[in-house]
Amino acid sequence: MVFEPGTLLAMLLASLFGLFVGAVPGLTATMATALLVPVTFFMPPIPAIATIVTATAMAIFSGDVPGCLLRIPGTPASAAYTDEAFAMTRKGEAEVALGAGLVFSAVGGLFGTAVLIVAAPALAEFALHFSSFEYFWLVLLGLTCAVFITSDEPLKGVMTLFLGLLVACVGLGNPAGFPRFTFGSAEMTGGIGMIAMMIGMFAISEVIRYVVDTSPPAELAVEKVGNVLRGQWVLAKKYPLQILRGSTLGTAVGALPGAGADIAAWMSYAMSKKFSKEPHKFGTGHVEGIVESGSANNSALAGAWIPALVFGIPGDSITAIVIGVLYMKNMNPGPTLFTTNPQNIYAVFLLFILANIIMVPMGLLCIKVARRILLVPRNILMPLILLFCIVGTFAINNSLFEVTVMLVAGIVAYVLEANRFPIAPAILGVVLGGMLEENFITSMIKSNGDLSAFVTRPIAAGLALVTVLVWFVPPVLRALRVRRAAVPA
Repeated sequence: MVFEPGTLLAMLLASLFGLFVGAVPGLTATMATALLVPVTFFMPPIPAIATIVTATAMAIFSGDVPGCLLRIPGTPASAAYTDEAFAMTRKGEAEVALGAGLVFSAVGGLFGTAVLIVAAPALAEFALHFSSFEYFWLVLLGLTCAVFITSDEPLKGVMTLFLGLLVACVGLGNPAGFPRFTFGSAEMTGGIGMIAMMIGMFAISEVIRYVVDTSPPAELAVEKVGNVLRGQWVLAKKYPLQILRGSTLGTAVGALPGAGADIAAWMSYAMSKKFSKEPHKFGTGHVEGIVESGSANNSALAGAWIPALVFGIPGDSITAIVIGVLYMKNMNPGPTLFTTNPQNIYAVFLLFILANIIMVPMGLLCIKVARRILLVPRNILMPLILLFCIVGTFAINNSLFEVTVMLVAGIVAYVLEANRFPIAPAILGVVLGGMLEENFITSMIKSNGDLSAFVTRPIAAGLALVTVLVWFVPPVLRALRVRRAAVPA
């Protein structure tokens, strides 16, 4: 299934697309995924998944290239160590910085894939014992984690989460089948299209941001990049613990709902500096932080697929889009996917391995032509992206209403981000809102309206306890920290 010519061709084309999107500052891996959805609509399941897996892996890596050469991260996942990589470029070590980003991204991706292969089937077997009570607490825990992890200001995260949950209420797709917030519109009875909304929030918002941005384009720090693989084996022998720590942390953070590669990279870079024997070198062009963070951001991609495949809960905004594609291809996420279509699951595992292996030669090609990629005029690129978004969104259901949803979502996302509101909780609210309501109503019917039934089963009680702790422990710790800081020494 994986080595059919059509699948391999899809992976090759997706590689080139992902490398290009990741290398252009401002275009994210999530945006690459959103733009590919209309294309995957016309593809068989395995090539469709192959396209997304490959493009996102390539985009996360290639975001390092403009960060290193321009000091502008191509994707948010590369932002954590952009200053470090640019400092190395200024010292004449651009090859080492780019090579470390490439090689250890591939290593981290393979580590995350190994964990996905081991953990997902075991979790799926465990999840077969879940009922609506456990799923209710699991979804609630996922939404809670998304707010506290993805935002420095949890209150803003809560507000965007409720915005997403409100959008999920629109239409007839609720347990009662009652039209909600449709305002007499026939199109609204079908609900707000998740794919159209995501394309708008991640792609159209970038186009708007470019239109209002008046800053001049940055200049390349180097004219030419040499052999990037030279010295990487020496780095691997020097920093084995950092590679393992970054890969492990990245996979764990990726598996948390709403976290993803961006947060994994920041956390890994901070941990690298904290435990380093040479913390004073960080910020001056030290490769250690790049090695650890590079491993983390790609391992997070595979980690995010664990809750997505097993529970249908996205680990990040990329897998939120992927869940929509899986439903579109009749590969409904959940524990039964591992029993009814095991061949598809093993194909996904193989796709991850293959994508991370071909990342090295394709990444070398990207670095060689980086100068040309980075010099593509944005005033040509952005109108093309806008055109692709409109045509792709219209093609999903042949509906102008979907195009309107996309454009409105783009404007809303731009306004939210301009005011420092995170949009990831809103996306998770849309994806998980229906699941939360459905499991709550089902549980209430089963228990005859008895709320105590939500905590009588052992697993449900454990998940409820963890959820409540996540609600109350961070505010208490923050209050204690503020009180300690206010006490004079």
